[in-house]
Amino acid sequence: MNMCPLCNGFNSEMEAAVCPNCKISMTDHGKITDYLDEYSAYMEIDTMKLFDGVMDSLESHQCIHLFSCSNCLHEEAKHIRE
Repeated sequence: MNMCPLCNGFNSEMEAAVCPNCKISMTDHGKITDYLDEYSAYMEIDTMKLFDGVMDSLESHQCIHLFSCSNCLHEEAKHIRE
């Protein structure tokens, strides 16, 4: 069974989330699919991977997280290996 280390609190993986502009740690806001609508956070994770914008996230066991920089407000999606 594959599990996202960020979603499950195994590690913070903050070293992978550094703002390309400011070079400071970015904040993890969770799975990008949680922002699709008010119920998407409660849907089956593997089903929601079909709508995350990455063609093979289900097959390649990646969880797409939204990160933002509190300094310059830069946002980006990062692929987290499950």
